[in-house]
Amino acid sequence: MPKQFLALFDDKSLLQHAAERIEPLVSVQNRWIVSTRSQENLVRMQCPQIPNENIIFEPFGKNTAPCIGLAALQLYDRDPESIMIVLPSDHLIVNTQKFINILRDGIRLAEQYRNSLLTIGIHPTFPATGYGYIQRGKEIGSDQSKAFKVRAFAEKPSQEIAETFFNSKEFLWNSGIFVWRAETILMYLEELMPNLYASLLEIRDASFAQNVQERVYRQIRSESIDYGVMEHASEVIVLQGDFGWSDVGSWEQVYEIESRIHNGTSGNVLKGLVVNKGVNNCYVESNHRLISLLGVKDLVIIDTPDALLICNRNQTQDVKWLVEKLKHENLTQYL
Repeated sequence: MPKQFLALFDDKSLLQHAAERIEPLVSVQNRWIVSTRSQENLVRMQCPQIPNENIIFEPFGKNTAPCIGLAALQLYDRDPESIMIVLPSDHLIVNTQKFINILRDGIRLAEQYRNSLLTIGIHPTFPATGYGYIQRGKEIGSDQSKAFKVRAFAEKPSQEIAETFFNSKEFLWNSGIFVWRAETILMYLEELMPNLYASLLEIRDASFAQNVQERVYRQIRSESIDYGVMEHASEVIVLQGDFGWSDVGSWEQVYEIESRIHNGTSGNVLKGLVVNKGVNNCYVESNHRLISLLGVKDLVIIDTPDALLICNRNQTQDVKWLVEKLKHENLTQYL
C-alpha cells in the first residue's frame, strides 16, 4: 500500500490530510489530484469531494516531471493566468496555519516574479542525509516569509557533506513543494525538456485520450522535476519554511513522530493489542491480532492481514529493498 493512502497518525490518510489542508486557500473546485490508473479506486474512495474532472490518471508513474507537466497543461487550458501549487500527497505538516501563510506568500511572489519558479525549503534541524538540499542566495522581499534567490540544488549528501551544509546555515531541505504560474512551468519544460514537452502536447492534442496517453507514456523518459527543470532553470526562488514538516520517508520517522506525540512508556509506540515486558524503543502496530513481546528493543513490527514486517529501527530504509525483492521473485502473489 503506497504510504499516501495509509492512516499513520489518526483516522485519515496522508492523502486525505493533503487534500483537506489547503481548504482555507483553495476551493474544492480548484483542487486537482494526479495519480496512476492502478490507484484509481483508492483515490476516489479517499477523496470523494474532488470533482471527477479534476483527477488525472497517468497510465503508470514516470516520476514528477511528466505528471506536473500534464497537470500544468490542463490548468493552463482552463485558465492561462492560473497559479499552480504542487503538493506531494505523502507529507506530514504539523502547523497548518504557518503552511497556508507561506503558500500565500508564494502566490504573491509568483504573481510578482512571473517568470520565476518558487519552491519551499525547510529550515534544517539536523544534518540529514535523506533529503536533498537547496543553497540560498540573495534575499528578496516577501510579506511574511524569508525568500531567497536559489544558488544551487544538491542531491542527498553523505554524512560529512550534510554536516557541512547544516553548519554553513546557507542550506535548506528540499521539500518538493512548488508554487508557479502554469504558463511559467510549461515555458521551462519547453526550454529544458523539449522531448517531454512535445509528448505532453501530443496527449493534449488527442484530448487526453487514454490510449494515446498509454502509447506516449511508454516512450517518455522517467525524470524528476528537480533534475529536469529546477536544477537548470534561470530564475528560481526559495521560501524558507518552518511548519513542522516531514516526508515520512521510513517507519523510523513514523516512530520518531509518534514518540514525540505520545511520549510512551520506555520509548515505545504500541498500537493495537500488544502485551510486552522488558521492551524498549519499539514501534509496534497491529490491527487484527495480539502481539506479545519479551526483552527486545529498537524494533519496528508492522502486522497486517497479508504480511508481517520485523526489522531493526536503523534498517527501515531497506523496506524499499524488500518490496523490490518481492516483485523480482514474484512473491507479491501471496500478499
